[in-house]
Amino acid sequence: MISATVTSTPDSLRPASEVMKLERLGSMFASRLSFVRSLMRKMISERWQIVNTVFDLDSEGHGLAIYRITTPANCYHCVVFSRNLTPEQRTDRVIAEAWDVTFAMLEGEVEDTLLEQMEANVPLQEAGRQHPRVLVLSRANRSLRNFSQFVDALATGRQPDPAWLTAVGYLYRTTAVYGNGKFGIADFARLERNPDFNRPFAAQMLAVYVLRQFSIEQLNHLARVQSPQHAVPLHSELERYLGIGNSTGLGMAPFLINHPQLIQQWVYSRERALAYVRKEPATEQTRTRLRALMARALKHLQQSQTEDGEQSLRNQETARSVAESIDWLDRTPAHPELYEELIQWARSHCFLEAQELVNTLLIELYPDLVDSLDDEFGCRETMDLQPDMKARQLKNLIEQKFDWALSYREDSAADNYWFWYRSVEKEEPRLGVRGSESGAEKELSLAIGPRISRCYTRLTQFLEQNPNAMVVEFLLHHPEQKECVRRIQTMGETPYGEIRANLWHKDMKPMHLLRTKLSFFGASRFDPKSDRWVRITLFQGAPLPRELVHPKRSLEQLDDWGFPLEPELDDNRTVYGDEQ
Repeated sequence: MISATVTSTPDSLRPASEVMKLERLGSMFASRLSFVRSLMRKMISERWQIVNTVFDLDSEGHGLAIYRITTPANCYHCVVFSRNLTPEQRTDRVIAEAWDVTFAMLEGEVEDTLLEQMEANVPLQEAGRQHPRVLVLSRANRSLRNFSQFVDALATGRQPDPAWLTAVGYLYRTTAVYGNGKFGIADFARLERNPDFNRPFAAQMLAVYVLRQFSIEQLNHLARVQSPQHAVPLHSELERYLGIGNSTGLGMAPFLINHPQLIQQWVYSRERALAYVRKEPATEQTRTRLRALMARALKHLQQSQTEDGEQSLRNQETARSVAESIDWLDRTPAHPELYEELIQWARSHCFLEAQELVNTLLIELYPDLVDSLDDEFGCRETMDLQPDMKARQLKNLIEQKFDWALSYREDSAADNYWFWYRSVEKEEPRLGVRGSESGAEKELSLAIGPRISRCYTRLTQFLEQNPNAMVVEFLLHHPEQKECVRRIQTMGETPYGEIRANLWHKDMKPMHLLRTKLSFFGASRFDPKSDRWVRITLFQGAPLPRELVHPKRSLEQLDDWGFPLEPELDDNRTVYGDEQ
């Protein structure tokens, strides 16, 4: 882990005034630095082994499965419980109390006594008494649209239509993936010293990856049960195209606000990667590679489906801009300044999402240059107060680094439209309209912009009477500002200190907050179900466990799975890949 405070940066870093706008953050795509890609590279290069050691499922697919994960340093087990879920119990909401599948990943061996304890508690999730050796606790529900269609097809000796996975890219979607000490499981400090999982959310992503393999094996099992004589296993191309879904809502938003140093480190690492690439002279080889990546991304966008009208329009606009970018690239020969010209052209001509897509694909060109940044996405989060700073210096710091926050107006209805609060049902974050919806008495302090503006107003008034005062004197008069001052002093020293948005403003879009975090996770196929929750897909296109130890497949080959495309199978849909 490294400090979030940065003293030197590449000259070509984009300014925070551009990068940290909420709309731009909410337009980013998963890149090769995203957590799922980072984890897969580590698993491939270290040849992690994932094998099924217990697969005790009945004819309905219910029962127990255990997977052993072996790394160069340790071994882990992922324990999966599949239970019958009645229609009235089925919901993706956080208030659910039962799920099709619950699972947990733990360090070390699964002794009989531990398995008994897990069987009694893992299916209960938050309500259970979880074991401290458990690293990740999660649950998932089936995609009913796909599951029955896939089983029926395989049972009759046919491969499922790949278009079904293009429409819904998974058989299971998780509704929560818990780590970092929640509900009695292992604390983050335990993972911080673990070489396998010392990158952000690595353990959680591995558990999701193992669920993907379980979904494949459960599917093949049910097809064999239905028709032992005619069933065929899922085609290897469809196995890779199969991802794991996730349903997530406003519960993700507070993380971005409550961990500003971590978020700045994520953004800073990504921006450094882009800055390094922009300095590279383009060659005909890299230009050809960039065009191929653009063409793949364009087809991926064209294949992406959503029922949300606004997201459909965003996808269409992005695809149109990417097509225009490909045309520009076809007309522009390779030369040393090609990347910089493309970035500037995209900034003037392309939809915002397409601009960020171009940046993502540029990063993809230079793995040797950027992949080492994987190890810099974590940081130690400490907010340090500097009481001996001159109060006027603090005022100058706000004006220079947090000027975006000073546009807030106390008397503006638009500036104070929303409020964030915690629900009584599940203690989960919610969003309400101020003055017309209940819950304001449980308001959360997530709107950093207004807080900084109010601090600035009080500081300005204080300095009128005390022009030579120190920060400590200001805080003696306004002790309620201590937390805000500490944050200003700490984040003011970082290149990307805060998300530059008033989270109370009427035009604030919660979806941008969700997409910001999910893009760093490695999510694809954003499918909003409202302006407050979204379904996404993880690991679609990723290598399979058996390929991690394949002697003839290189890291470069296996790692090239961003923006996956619908497989093209033979007409009879019964031909298998050579890995089967």
